[in-house]
Amino acid sequence: MAVLPPAILPTLYFIGVTTGKSSIMTVFPAWAQALGLADAVIRGIDFPLHADPAAYREAVAFIRADPLSLGALVTTHKIDLFHACRDLFDEIDPHAARLDEVSCLSKAGGRLVGHAKDPISAGLAFDAFVPAGHFTRTGAELFSIGAGGAAIALTWHAMHARPDRPVRIVVSDRSPERLDEIRRLHGEMGRTVPVDYVLAQGPTDNDTALRGLKSDSVVVNATGLGKDAPGSPLTGAAPFPQGGLLWDLNYRGDLLFLDQARRQQAARGLTVEDGWTYFIHGWTRAIAEVFHIEIPTCGPRFDELSRIAAAAARG
Repeated sequence: MAVLPPAILPTLYFIGVTTGKSSIMTVFPAWAQALGLADAVIRGIDFPLHADPAAYREAVAFIRADPLSLGALVTTHKIDLFHACRDLFDEIDPHAARLDEVSCLSKAGGRLVGHAKDPISAGLAFDAFVPAGHFTRTGAELFSIGAGGAAIALTWHAMHARPDRPVRIVVSDRSPERLDEIRRLHGEMGRTVPVDYVLAQGPTDNDTALRGLKSDSVVVNATGLGKDAPGSPLTGAAPFPQGGLLWDLNYRGDLLFLDQARRQQAARGLTVEDGWTYFIHGWTRAIAEVFHIEIPTCGPRFDELSRIAAAAARG
């Protein structure tokens, strides 16, 4: 990691893979004006996937020590950064302790705090996409393709925070270690529905899991493929569940998973969603925490911020 210069204005960092391509770089200045944070700026810090733990520690130690570096949103690296830097946090919130990940860094009284905001932001986006009572009404299942931080948060929400629950959850990943980790965390948090863990060494393994789903099931691309790396976790040959709800957590990139879903949308009666609402909730929850301000999760003010974001992203 290149040495970061001391911040000269209140600074929010974005720790990711290709941060310069994110809409947040144009959205944040527009939001800052609307939220009364006109002097605040955003700065990206890019790491490769599964970076050297020392690089994560260098970035977190810098943010901790630099007075005008107020915090960060972390994407993609939520688990790896937390494992590398846990001892650098003065405090971690209950979700971060429970899920073994951190998606937001903030400061309070000179103390560095690690937060896992995904159970909140992913849950808000999930509930906006999946109608209330859907699982009870249909007997549908949930398939998370990917077992990283977003999948951990989503499955926690589906098992513990949502009133209606899937009859079964399937989680796949190409990493045995990630599957072992999410299995361990599910055991600690308590499984309220059956969970199948699938080692998917390639897209055909995910295709097989897809074919085993009930109609109306929810399928989530939580792999980062389509944004952090090109491609899709599916081949495109397998049929999506009839009446299924397909959610790609990405909103930018080649979005091949979304293309695959849209090609089957009319024939199979699918509902297809990208990650834009997830983007809005994720960033507004982090900004509220880092700058210690109130931002609603719904209603006219939230709708206004969503409109501002869409206009800024369009340029």
